[in-house]
Parts: sequence; C-alpha cells; structure tokens
Amino acid sequence: MVDAYVWGKVDRISPEAPVPIVSCVNRESRLGGAANVALNIKSMGANPILCSVIGSDEKGKEFLNLLTEIQDEQSGVVVSDHRRTTVKTRFISDNQHIIRVDEEDTHELADEIEAEFIHHIKNLINKNEIHAVIFEDYDKGVITKKVIDEITELTNDKNIPILVDPKKRHYSDYRNVTLFKPNFKEFVEGSNLNLEKGNIEGLFAEAKKFQNKMGISKLLITLSELGVFISNDDTFEHIPAVVREIADVSGAGDTVISVATLCVAAGMNAKEIAAISNLAGGIVCEIPVVVPIKKEQLLKESIKLFAQV
Repeated sequence: MVDAYVWGKVDRISPEAPVPIVSCVNRESRLGGAANVALNIKSMGANPILCSVIGSDEKGKEFLNLLTEIQDEQSGVVVSDHRRTTVKTRFISDNQHIIRVDEEDTHELADEIEAEFIHHIKNLINKNEIHAVIFEDYDKGVITKKVIDEITELTNDKNIPILVDPKKRHYSDYRNVTLFKPNFKEFVEGSNLNLEKGNIEGLFAEAKKFQNKMGISKLLITLSELGVFISNDDTFEHIPAVVREIADVSGAGDTVISVATLCVAAGMNAKEIAAISNLAGGIVCEIPVVVPIKKEQLLKESIKLFAQV
C-alpha cells in the first residue's frame, strides 16, 4: 500500500462543522503495509522480495516507482484491473496525527488473480535462495487461505522459516509456521480468551495451548507498554518495554516482524529475537511518521542492552 502524508498547520476551526482546518504545507508518499516490512528489511542490510497485488491505477504506478527504492525485482507484484491500490492518507499538524483517510478494496482475490499470485510466489521461492518468508497480513483480501496453504507447504518442504504477522480474517489458517506474531488484543480475540495483559503466567499457559493446536514453534506477542512476550517450547521470556517518548505507534508492528525475521534467519534464540525486536519497535515509535528502523541505532542499543545482561 501507499502511505501518504499531508503536513499542515491548524490555526482555526471550520465554520461549516466543528472540525480543524488544515492548511497544507507539504505532501509525501511512502511505501506502506507489507512494503514497509520490506523497507525495514532493506534498511537492516538484507534483500527483500515483495509479493503483493495492486491495482492498475495511478496509485499503483506510484507504488511501483516507490518500490524501485528497495528492489529491482518486481515479478512478485501482480497488477489487477479489478482492485484499487490501497492508500492510507494521514493528516499531521505539529507532530499530531489529526485524521486518516483510507482508499482500498478488501474483497478476496478472484480465482484467476489468486492463481497467478501463487504462481509468482512459487517461482520466486524456487529460483532464489530464500532465508525466510513473511506473511504480513493486513486483511485486505490479498492473503487468502489458499495462498497461505500452498506457500506454507512449499516453504516447509524447503525448510525455510515462515513468520506471520496476522489479522483476524485468517488468524486460524496459519498452521505449522516458525513464528507467529499477534499483538495482545489480536491474540485474546483470535483465541476467544478472557485474560489480563499483565498476567504473564496465564498468557504462557494459553500460548502453549495455541502453539500445540496450531503447530507453531515460537509465539511472539507484543504487549505495547508492557514490552513483548515470546513462548518457545516449554519456556517463555517477558521483555519489558524501554521507556521512550512515543510520537507515533504506526508501523511499529512492521518493524518488529522485520527484525524478528532477520533474527530467526541468523539463528538467534528466542530471548534474543524478542529483545532485539522489542528495541526496534520502540525506536520507530519515537518518530511521528512511519519510518524504517536504522541499523546503526538498533545495533548501538542492542550492544548496550546485552552488555547489561
């Protein structure tokens, strides 16, 4: 999707309705959604290959132009005449997010486009050396159950780690994956639980039930102000949040799954995965727009963190 920004000043309230008038100062478009995950991966020094479906509209063309910032390979992106390219436009004044306007289609892919999309992904996996696959699910209809099932089967056959950032529609369709990363709200709602966020022992008990049921190796749950939780085999870790000046939480989940994926691909243990991902998610929250993580800052804070352990 395209993340569009309108920066402006608010000096008065509209006489037509009790809403602020934003005097536009600047506009900018950036890679958003799963493309922001790819941008984070690129920022960390790895090479992403983005697979998605966009519309054959002007915003789709803009998206492809933006995509050249991070990759030359665009064969994973399928262009459809039957969808709009998702655009999220945020209006910001004095570093305050005032309103967001979304333009999108969320119906699931038609059979023909779905088959073409799966074919593209399989070709990319078969012809490239892939170290991990991320399902970055924004619930826009592009990731279908058939996409999940066929790509998971292929990647498991090739012993490629699979990581998932889920949404509600296909929450229960992700089985036999390496790491599953919901936030706390998604986990309790998706599992139909009545659980307090601070009840870490209770969270671990429910996490193990979910992992055993779904065949998930690691369950990484973001807890916002309480940090992150990771369950691995018969153990768990709770990593507290680092105190920061929070400007914007948009895109933090993208950063967490990106860094967690690279940690998994590098062979790190569960505690290291959770700790470094937690740092990364916090760092990007200090900036009032969606931005990728800076490798040098994450490295500096990671060294400091592990030096204290």
